[in-house]
Amino acid sequence: MEFTRRDTLAMGLGAAVLTMVPLRASAAADAAIEAFTGGAAMVDSGIELTAPEIAENGNTVPIEVSAPGAEAIMVLATGNPTPGVATFTFGPLAASQAASTRIRLAGTQDVVAIAKLADGSFARAASTVKVTIGGCGG
Repeated sequence: MEFTRRDTLAMGLGAAVLTMVPLRASAAADAAIEAFTGGAAMVDSGIELTAPEIAENGNTVPIEVSAPGAEAIMVLATGNPTPGVATFTFGPLAASQAASTRIRLAGTQDVVAIAKLADGSFARAASTVKVTIGGCGG
């Protein structure tokens, strides 16, 4: 099988486009994180994110987040066109700083939770969720 110069350029352009799509989604997630944290450093402890390793239906993926002592928790789906999923805000009389919901995922991607703790610091947790097609493991 031989490729012409035009075929090679077309394949190269297609590959370039495919590699740029996840970067744009990641850039949107990074911008949302920057806006929430104000550029502050984050630690990997103090927040717990529970998400399934494999989701048979990307339309309803159950997640749970908890961060004792948190003022707010932001949840992002980094591969979605609009990565911001939810922001939970807790008042001083909140019994616990935890929430659970179902989210929609466009495909296999990372789900990230960032908590703003009462002392002004930030904690981060992430989990990769593999979304199968039709529940067949594809």
